[in-house]
Amino acid sequence: MKKIKTAILATSIASLLSMGATQSVFASQQIVDSMSSQLNVKYEVIDNQAGAHGVNCSALGADWAACNKVLISLKNNGPAIKDKDWAIYFNNIRMILAVNNEQFKITHITGDLHKIEPTEKFTSIPAHSTINIPIIGEYWMVSESDLMPRWYITSSHAKPKIIANTNTGTDNLSAFVAPIQQNWKRTADDHNTLMTPNTRFQYNSDIKKLSAESLRGQILPTPAKMTLGKEDITIGQQGVNLILNDLNQESLTILNTAFNALGIPVTQNGYKIKATIAPEQFKQGQLGGYQLDIKKDEALIVAYDESGIFYAVQSILSLIPVNELKTIPTLNVFDSPRFAYRGIMLDIGRNFKSKASIMRLLDQMAKYKLNKFHFHLSDDEGWRIEIPDLPELTDIGSKRCHDLTEQSCLLPQLGSGPESNTTGSGFLSRQDYIDIVKYAKARFIEVIPEIDMPAHARAAIVSMEARYKRLMAEGKEAQANEFRLVDPTDTSNTTTVQFYNRLSYLNPCLDSSKRFVNKIIDEITKMHIEAGQPLHTWHFGGDEAKNIRLGAGYQDLQAKDKTDAKGTIDQSIEDHPWAKSQACQTFVSKGKVKDIEHLPSYFAQQVSTIIKSHGINHMQAWQDGMKYADNAKSFAVDKVTVNFWDTLYWGGFDSVNEWSNKGYQVIISNPDYVYLDMPYEVNPKESGYYWATRFNDERKIFSFAPNNLPQNAETSVDRDGNPFTAKGTMNWSGAYGISAQIWTEDIRTDKKMEYMTFPRLLAVAERAWHQADWEIDYQKDREFAQGTTHYVDQQQLLNDWIRFANLVGQRELQKLDLASIDYRLPVPGAKIENGQLVANIVFPGLTIEYSTNQGKNWYRYTEPVGIRKGETVSVRSVSPNHKRTSRIEELK
Repeated sequence: MKKIKTAILATSIASLLSMGATQSVFASQQIVDSMSSQLNVKYEVIDNQAGAHGVNCSALGADWAACNKVLISLKNNGPAIKDKDWAIYFNNIRMILAVNNEQFKITHITGDLHKIEPTEKFTSIPAHSTINIPIIGEYWMVSESDLMPRWYITSSHAKPKIIANTNTGTDNLSAFVAPIQQNWKRTADDHNTLMTPNTRFQYNSDIKKLSAESLRGQILPTPAKMTLGKEDITIGQQGVNLILNDLNQESLTILNTAFNALGIPVTQNGYKIKATIAPEQFKQGQLGGYQLDIKKDEALIVAYDESGIFYAVQSILSLIPVNELKTIPTLNVFDSPRFAYRGIMLDIGRNFKSKASIMRLLDQMAKYKLNKFHFHLSDDEGWRIEIPDLPELTDIGSKRCHDLTEQSCLLPQLGSGPESNTTGSGFLSRQDYIDIVKYAKARFIEVIPEIDMPAHARAAIVSMEARYKRLMAEGKEAQANEFRLVDPTDTSNTTTVQFYNRLSYLNPCLDSSKRFVNKIIDEITKMHIEAGQPLHTWHFGGDEAKNIRLGAGYQDLQAKDKTDAKGTIDQSIEDHPWAKSQACQTFVSKGKVKDIEHLPSYFAQQVSTIIKSHGINHMQAWQDGMKYADNAKSFAVDKVTVNFWDTLYWGGFDSVNEWSNKGYQVIISNPDYVYLDMPYEVNPKESGYYWATRFNDERKIFSFAPNNLPQNAETSVDRDGNPFTAKGTMNWSGAYGISAQIWTEDIRTDKKMEYMTFPRLLAVAERAWHQADWEIDYQKDREFAQGTTHYVDQQQLLNDWIRFANLVGQRELQKLDLASIDYRLPVPGAKIENGQLVANIVFPGLTIEYSTNQGKNWYRYTEPVGIRKGETVSVRSVSPNHKRTSRIEELK
């Protein structure tokens, strides 16, 4: 009887505990559900120059003593919120230094992830009221795209939910981000010009529309030599007969499809386009070179190689308009690329991009004769390629969600939210990757995979730690340690540029790290072999393996000569990466490396031996990854190439020479000219990071001289819109190539990727293929400065730009429409002058529209239009296919 009573009592207690737990879960979920629906967030930038207006940014520990003021408002549209068991998680790309509301605290989690929680002094968020939380953040917030969507609520036992008005994965954040209007300058010395309709009109004022006759026979990118004939050949109805016997079937099919897309049939009765390969008619190594002779009865191509045939036909396709009579002129072209490396880098680590969008990018690369696809497949925020036998890399490392243990996914970053159903998550299967390599190969594009290391490796590290724990739990210790990437003895206190801790740095002193690298290279090499494009180049990554808190923008609390211009912190608690790893301390004590800071370059050398063992004889890296190697001969492979990414105005015009003189091949990758994640123009509505420059537009890229970096000081300005002086003090042997970069921190969608890439990529392709007459040969010790020196033929540059701008506006955008590319449409320039609306546009030929009734009715602008006094005018541009419009701007 006693046993029965005891059992009944135990059952009753368990039932009550279970009921209590259920009630607790229910209560927590109620909090989350109600707060996520009744709260509205507003994020407003108050002051981007807080240090100049009374805030001691140095004392707060801001890098270079630069800080901003922001107001976070929580508007409660429902009953009072009195419960304290909740937290709001949100992504903020700036470190938060202070919170000026004692009812709330903000904690940094990792990367850009933060959380707001109530403090003990929290009373409530009253019904139908707004609570303000003033914060001070590091650096600046001058672009509305700095803000990240999908803020979400959590409670102890509840499923997280996104706050409704922040739930946007699109480019429109206006539901919770206040417009940045007066705070668009970083510093008092910022002399950039804010792009408004008026200033944009002035910027475009030297561009004129050219006649169709003026554009006749123009090929993009521009050939090295061309003679234009007088006759035109109509090929629309008769079609073309492609007699390209030396071209492989896959590439021939691509060209067939391109003609068909333009409405030109490919038929045996069509206009003959014949090709042969004869390398002896070219200089040695002129890969992609061709001669093209378009005659009345046929077109003849003589090419250096298969790619030369392909490019010659692309030149013919370039001549053909979309909507007009399908004619091509007689002409003679002798052409070859200026650079062997003509590339673009796409980052799918920060935000995943679909296989279809990647293939659309490859299509356009082929049309404009770009030949290197640098594929950034991993970063702190995501691992994006399936690797056999290492399922955690994609099961965990490719996903972001709200799991504080990170045993099922990485924590949310960059506005990805609490679930794994956004572009923060995703990966390419093994077959996807093989398909992409095959697709590129048929277009004469080499795929260069990058697995970034030893920094930017958090996704891999967290995945391999989960693997370690799983196998240890199964009693498989040796297997668990096989690919472990961290030293368990390492307690180093480090902070990366993106605010991650030591779990962002793969440990270079472990044999298991080298086994991991070998495994990854081995598997990706097999994929390339299966795709029919054996791997010739491996990109090591190598960038930013440092602790930002030990950088030049900080000073120690105990420093004798402190300055107000640096952040003041306790640097005694800061470590270089791996400083407290016993494995790495042993490396230093045994003399394998001079000191801890030399480890990234040492690891690059070690990886080069692994690369070589896989039959790959060419290694590529971001230049800072090779910083402490003596020269290019320090590596096991025969060729070492660096992506050079110093900004010019901070000395890159000369530091580039160091790499060339050490025997490295140099790919010009300067962020202040060819980073396509930077804004198109100086306007807070234009998205993009701006640490390197406030804008990279088509005109700036077109005017870039990649093989004489000092020259650019005569044609462009620094980040703050100020002139700078440049002089190369060393010998320069010339660039190996040029590469545009698409980093995707705030590029969440495929559509946004295309917006940021096109039409800027056309200007990159022009500079990659063609050296303009206004580009000056490098001369040691020649100094350039805007307004002071006059070496560049500015009129020749202007004429060349006008030709290019007209080609884009009158022809190329129609072709991008045809390919369903969501390119950026430029906002028109406009002003009211003598009672009339006057408008222009950067790409002549594009349609400009205006409205005088807030967009209810739109009218095509063709000539100055009378405007009534006080009337507000809206302007926009319209795509050639009339399916899309630009951003709308108003003027009075």
